[in-house]
Amino acid sequence: MKKHYSYLLSGLLLFAACSSVKKTASSNTSITNDGKVWASLWQQRAAEYKALCFQAYNIAKLRVDEGIKKTGDKPWAIVTDIDETVLDNSPYDAHRALQNLDYTDATWKQWTDKAIADTVPGAPAFFKYAASKGITIFYVTNRNENERAATLKNLQLYNFPNADDAHLLLKTGSSSKEARRINVLKTHNILLLCGDNLPDFDLLYDSHPSEENRTATTQKLMKEFGDRYIVLPNASYGDFEGALFQFNYKLTQAQKDSVIKAKIKADQ
Repeated sequence: MKKHYSYLLSGLLLFAACSSVKKTASSNTSITNDGKVWASLWQQRAAEYKALCFQAYNIAKLRVDEGIKKTGDKPWAIVTDIDETVLDNSPYDAHRALQNLDYTDATWKQWTDKAIADTVPGAPAFFKYAASKGITIFYVTNRNENERAATLKNLQLYNFPNADDAHLLLKTGSSSKEARRINVLKTHNILLLCGDNLPDFDLLYDSHPSEENRTATTQKLMKEFGDRYIVLPNASYGDFEGALFQFNYKLTQAQKDSVIKAKIKADQ
């Protein structure tokens, strides 16, 4: 009888294990979050990602060398975004996506409070080089005021130049960066703008333009990219995603997946 019970118990445990595997396998993430997992993996592991970042900052260095030969009525400055331009937040994006969860302000702040984000490849060397040539760095970011201390701590961890209150321009109401860029222009001439999201560069990308308008504006400004505008790769998030969903941040994951299926080009 003991042997019979042993077989029965083994069978029940095997059934439970199979059921658990089946349940896990069926608990798939959304298409959106699957994409964010791959984007984060690419950002963390792909040599191609690093190559694109080095390419961007190598071009930026050339522009610095050209720019400092010119004289103007005000000193030179570079205006840069922070997230995915200077600091790498892919661990946060991956953590949320693997749980099939969206971004929230609360969880984002929990991440930034740690002040442990790594740097984007090429960023520390470039900004230190620019500062060594007498160029002032302004960090124009849409992080909130309650993230100031942690943001400065993270930048100072890698000895980024001008990582202080005077040069960290956080979001104050509007997410548009135009007013902050104009404020920099009061005291400096802007040599370069660095960012991963097109509103980091030009007012024409503000006010949530459609995909078509973003494309048309990019075509209009094509000569600026690689000249005054230095773009870093970010496949995880940004206004490209907002435009895809018509900036409706209340869509469910199922609704987002439906939009993606409708818009993506796929072989039949």
